[in-house]
Amino acid sequence: MAKNQSLCQLLLLLLLLLLLLLLLLSARMIQGRNSDRVFEPDSSVSREFFEFEGDIAWVVQVSDLHVSPYFPDHAEDLKRLLAPALRLIRPSLVLITGDLTDAKNKDRTSTRQDESEWIQYRETMDAVVRESGMEKRAFFDIRGNHDKYGVPHVGDRLDFFSNYSISSQLNRLNTVQSISLVGSDWTYVFLGIDDSMDIGVRGPSNLFGHPSDERIQTVESELQYWDAHSGALTTKIVFGHFPMSFIASSEKGKRYESVFARHSVSAYLCGHLHAKFSKQLWRLHSIDLASDSKPNNFGQFWEWEIGDWKESKLIRILSIDRGEVSFVDIQLLNGNKSQEDFQTTILVTHPVDSRNMNRIGSDNRISRNDISALVFSAEPILHVTAKIFDSSRAFRLVEELPLHPTNSANRGPHFQAKWNTINYKNASATRFWLQVLVVDVHGKETATTLRPFSVEGKLARLPKTWLAHLIFHIRWEKLYFVLIWSNVCSLIVLLCLPKVLNQFMERNAAYQKWAMSVSISLPIGQRRNFFWPLWFLIEGSRDRKLWCAMVLYLLYLLRFPWFWGHATSETSEIASMSMNGWKVQSSNILINKDGIGTPDIMTITLPFMYLIVTPLFLMIYSLLVERSAFYLHSSKKSRCPQEPISLKKDSAQRLQPPGITLSKTSNGVKMSCKICNGWTRTALFVPCFVVAYLHFRVCSSLMRAYGVGAVVLSPSVSWAPLSLLAAAIYSTQSPLRNHHAKV
Repeated sequence: MAKNQSLCQLLLLLLLLLLLLLLLLSARMIQGRNSDRVFEPDSSVSREFFEFEGDIAWVVQVSDLHVSPYFPDHAEDLKRLLAPALRLIRPSLVLITGDLTDAKNKDRTSTRQDESEWIQYRETMDAVVRESGMEKRAFFDIRGNHDKYGVPHVGDRLDFFSNYSISSQLNRLNTVQSISLVGSDWTYVFLGIDDSMDIGVRGPSNLFGHPSDERIQTVESELQYWDAHSGALTTKIVFGHFPMSFIASSEKGKRYESVFARHSVSAYLCGHLHAKFSKQLWRLHSIDLASDSKPNNFGQFWEWEIGDWKESKLIRILSIDRGEVSFVDIQLLNGNKSQEDFQTTILVTHPVDSRNMNRIGSDNRISRNDISALVFSAEPILHVTAKIFDSSRAFRLVEELPLHPTNSANRGPHFQAKWNTINYKNASATRFWLQVLVVDVHGKETATTLRPFSVEGKLARLPKTWLAHLIFHIRWEKLYFVLIWSNVCSLIVLLCLPKVLNQFMERNAAYQKWAMSVSISLPIGQRRNFFWPLWFLIEGSRDRKLWCAMVLYLLYLLRFPWFWGHATSETSEIASMSMNGWKVQSSNILINKDGIGTPDIMTITLPFMYLIVTPLFLMIYSLLVERSAFYLHSSKKSRCPQEPISLKKDSAQRLQPPGITLSKTSNGVKMSCKICNGWTRTALFVPCFVVAYLHFRVCSSLMRAYGVGAVVLSPSVSWAPLSLLAAAIYSTQSPLRNHHAKV
């Protein structure tokens, strides 16, 4: 008997060591998941040049159009609202930053590319170009994650972006696009980056941008080119679809932030998050570029996210005035039917808002002595006035200046005035506030909101909201690994700690002495807090078959595929998903067959681990603990008051499981009576039902996304959790309990 017990302990120890070894191997595999990931076939830069007059230029950004035949209003609104606005604004460029089409079925339960959507997008944008009166070459669109759903690779028959987008019509299929606005003294460079997934995994596991080392190097080389070859003063703007917090690191761990800061990029424009979550989400990135020659060297750039067109009808007008970047976001009203319905919009280009200015002064030098603003209106402007208020004196008006139209821009809604900037020197970044008022020929007055300014380039710190911090200041790639591995480690502790404790209490007598010594040496309050968690762990792990099943299940989740399905198109080969990412088979291009779509799979793995696996393990433990408490209560009733209660399994008590040995008056018996009389087995069925319901919801969503048959036949996701739960319920339903129920 002792020999068999030693053998079992040795096997359990080996099983625990195997679990820890696979945990380390899985972590290393995920960290090196993209070592051989495929590159885009064309990663060179396409360069285009546009001329502008004067020192000021402005562009329009729109994002997340989500054109869909199931929601025709999205496309109709582009023609009805965007085209008249562009005709009035007359920007130098129009930047469309991703998610051009919706790529979802009518019920929005499955993602796939639909050619009819792309035909609708092309026809709609052709109408927008035609009705806006602008050149088509001034429009630049890039891919978003929706535009890559279900596309196995660039050039595939499902890669409709390469056939119907504006960029494809103008032969701009490079992943990096360089657009230059060239003036007499200034050059404004816009760099567009396509960071969509190389292999377009279907949603929901397609959420992040995935730059390669080659693409990051291409971007840096292009920025270096403009640093070295531009004969004029240069301002650099980068635009893409994904916010920085939703861009994964490259194969070698490189990122864009240090590249942008090192080459003095002014701002990064993006979309992706939609206005419901991200209206006016801004972030100033400060990157430490310290070296031996420059120990205190910091580089900075702004990140400005715009809301979506799909539901909010937001557009951004961004201006660059002698290198200073400013913008205003406006919402086109659904009541607008023509250019005449456009609401007068004012964009102050200097002095810029000190809360998001991109020129950081360091020597208190005043570079300009003017107030400059762009006014976009369907009606002739009668007069423009700038007012300055002093916040230290209850926002008292301190100066009022008329702004006059200039001839510096050929399309020219530009108004300017000279002023004495010395009066505002040596002030804090939030002391003086500016407001510009416009009156048209009909007497209608429009005013900007009050905005702080600093003539010396001082920066006012923006208060961080919890939403902005959560979305923009947290690297979701790193957070995913923290969340997933903390959960895995907690499950390992839940499984291993009771077995380690059992090494110190191999027999029930030893367990009894330990429990009694705790109850004697500790006060009552501490005794309960200290004893019952340990009793829960030990009693919950006593069923070796269930415990081994949970260990094997966790091992399977760490190392083997979770489920199979159509990772790309609905007719593609079946691919497998594991905690390491997707394993996609393809004979057309050379790809790494493992680790695709990480950390995008967090939308699958985190809900499954936190809402199903962890509660499942806890419920199995709870059922086993409830069984032990039931036997404690039953044994107490059947024995005399002075007789000790023994739950040790022997030949005479085959119906009773192994358990603790305590006297009737011990605290454990009292608590077990409360458990049996209060938290009964029937009550435990409620959380069991909740776990089963959540499991059904997760499986249903995966079936709709990747196919029914393959997911149903996948053991770890579909039927293993319910099988473990059913086995726990059955094994804890003893004949003795049934006998008591009949009595």
